Amino acid sequence: MLREKLKNYHIILASGSPRRQAFFKNLGLDVEIRLKPIREDYPEHLTYFEISNYLAKLKATPFKSELNPNDLLITSDTIVWHQESALGKPRDKKEAYTILRSLSNATHEVVTSVCFTTVNVQKLLYDITRVTFKPLSDEEIEYYINQCSPFDKAGAYGIQEWIGQIGVTKLEGSYFNVMGLPTHLVYKTLNDIAEAT
Repeated sequence: MLREKLKNYHIILASGSPRRQAFFKNLGLDVEIRLKPIREDYPEHLTYFEISNYLAKLKATPFKSELNPNDLLITSDTIVWHQESALGKPRDKKEAYTILRSLSNATHEVVTSVCFTTVNVQKLLYDITRVTFKPLSDEEIEYYINQCSPFDKAGAYGIQEWIGQIGVTKLEGSYFNVMGLPTHLVYKTLNDIAEAT
């Protein structure tokens, strides 16, 4: 359905995330995976969704000079917002433990921003999901870190993994947003782009 609507676009997904790639495959869309390294630094004055918005747009920057008229570039970024600060990807086991200990028996917010870039326009969206964890024991945290090595995930966890299955007690918003992509909004935006052309 959507594939036919977007047949005149060459979709480029700038993400190495298998979860994000799977979403587009499930939509029946052919996408080119194109990656460029970028330092994910942002100005210190930014907070909350401003951070993920900035980074999603920043990730599009290295591609702009090489986009063709029919290219549609999709970039995204996810942060975990907790206690008035952004939690990124942990560098090691110690940092992963510290992050998960702070999320234990508390509610945090997962913010994902998605940027759609063509030669002429750039469209940005974001979504927020509130996630509550039960009290996590040291044993549970250490087991999860050792089993799943969540060093590539903002907030040091994947909701689809063991820790999410045993630890998440409440979810307000999109489950898929926590996985790294607000799929309902991406689907709507792609339809809007198709209908505008």
